[in-house]
Amino acid sequence: MESNIVWLIGIAIILLYLWSTVNILREYERGVVFRLGRLLPEAMGPGFILIFWPVYKMVRVSLRTITLEVPPQDIITRDNVSVKVNAIVYFRVMNAPRAIVEVENYLYATSQLAQTTLRSVLGEVELDDLLSRREKLNVKLQEILDQHTDAWGIKVSLVEVKQVDLPQEMQRAMAKQAEAEREKRAKIIHADGEFQASAKLAEAAGVINKEPIALQLRYLQTLTEIGVEKNTTVVFPVPIDIIRDWIKGKA
Repeated sequence: MESNIVWLIGIAIILLYLWSTVNILREYERGVVFRLGRLLPEAMGPGFILIFWPVYKMVRVSLRTITLEVPPQDIITRDNVSVKVNAIVYFRVMNAPRAIVEVENYLYATSQLAQTTLRSVLGEVELDDLLSRREKLNVKLQEILDQHTDAWGIKVSLVEVKQVDLPQEMQRAMAKQAEAEREKRAKIIHADGEFQASAKLAEAAGVINKEPIALQLRYLQTLTEIGVEKNTTVVFPVPIDIIRDWIKGKA
């Protein structure tokens, strides 16, 4: 009786051990396997995998794209403006064995590298470039991060500067600058209109000088315009030729 119990316990232990060796890896997962502490050259999966512990040990690695949010960083731009900037990094593991062996924690390491890179790159540009040239800065950040994480088997596909928080004093100064710029453009447009009008008046004066009768026609046209309006203005039309002859007689 006791021997049967021992056999049953032994069979149960064997069954539990065999059950523990069964591993199912999903399509987006790979298994980094160590045999007696030595790394196997190729990652295993997806599908049904047998891992006989303690000779073999397996670490699961996800190959899906990871969205990493970089917390707000205090940055001083090249023109000495203090801002807070956060960003988002999209990356994925391309080589699972290297991601496990080359770095202790690739998620933490990538996060720290993204923070330091964000501070160093954005600290070299001026505030205007930070606000207006985000696309170029995003590409530069992506290239630097991808270059440094390549040794870890990680591919950084995209970096986006998410938000730039400016101090209240800087926001008010930028608002005043934008208002002054709009006033400047308005004055330039007004001056350009005056210049064009003066040019047209000079051309009209040249035409009237060549054809004196044009001034008389303009005079009659002005009288017509005044007559259309509902007002009490009294106008005495006086021929210009009479005035001209009188002025010449005085002379």
